[in-house]
Amino acid sequence: MFFEYPKLLWLLAVPAAMLLHYLWQELAGRRPHLRVSTSAPWTVERPGIMAVLRHTPFVLRLAALVLIVVCIARPRSSSQVEKIDTEGIDIVIAMDVSTSMLARDFKPDRISAAKDIAIEFVADRPADRIGIVVFAGESFTQCPLTTDRATLINLIKEVSTDLIDDGTAIGNGLSTAVARMIDSDAKSRVVILLTDGVNNCGEVSPSTAADIAATYGIRVYTIGIGANGTAPYPVMTPWGIETRNIPVELDEELLKGIASKTGGRYFRATDNTKLAEIYGEISKMEKVKTTVDSFPVYQELFGRYGLVALLCLLLELVTRILLRRLV
Repeated sequence: MFFEYPKLLWLLAVPAAMLLHYLWQELAGRRPHLRVSTSAPWTVERPGIMAVLRHTPFVLRLAALVLIVVCIARPRSSSQVEKIDTEGIDIVIAMDVSTSMLARDFKPDRISAAKDIAIEFVADRPADRIGIVVFAGESFTQCPLTTDRATLINLIKEVSTDLIDDGTAIGNGLSTAVARMIDSDAKSRVVILLTDGVNNCGEVSPSTAADIAATYGIRVYTIGIGANGTAPYPVMTPWGIETRNIPVELDEELLKGIASKTGGRYFRATDNTKLAEIYGEISKMEKVKTTVDSFPVYQELFGRYGLVALLCLLLELVTRILLRRLV
């Protein structure tokens, strides 16, 4: 502990002077006196405890004054804390939400697995601005670039396959993600494009969207999601929902081309574990630059001294009232 204004501790001379004056009055100074015809009422020896208690109000007042002086001098404590300066990365996750993402080759299905692992990825990168774009037959921004992790995670949880018309507009999804970062001044800008299908609609071709990303220096990591061969898919029938195996159609050449053109990489995820590993690998490749510095963190302590001073004043008042009733 230290004092911000140590020179003010000279004010402790005031309670010291009060103490000396009080002792002088008690031991050698003039005492109040009263002339009476007989001293008989005062000849009875006063109980020892009362002789001590009569000094209590002054002691409490003196203690309160000392504590008030300590408060004015502003007592503080400090501890060293490490400060981490980060050079953040802007990341947009472009997620396919077409109905094919309901396939159950992932647990419980592709879209649920993609959401859960994306949330883990977001939580592990507190220094970056991250956004989410969803696409199917068209695309839109579910959440713009933000550092508000709670809001972003809640918006990812709300992603579903019935948000927009069905289809797979990979070019639209990528171009929307790129548009989110065109005005960004981050030194590193990344799109993570996740899809399980073949581009079959949209106004912007995937090749054109990749060219735009490359022009702006935006790196695109593409993830093809889906088991090899066939995948179980829920199908509505007159007897309810049945699970049937359907062929997995994934345009890997297109995804590899997008990644290559923008300086990114292509990954193939065939189950939950593999998808989590891919996000982990991307996270390692896109490390933030950090510098560690230490700085003191101060804690103000005057409040506790002020509280004790107030308590002393209240006790003084109560003690004076009690002594008047006992004497």
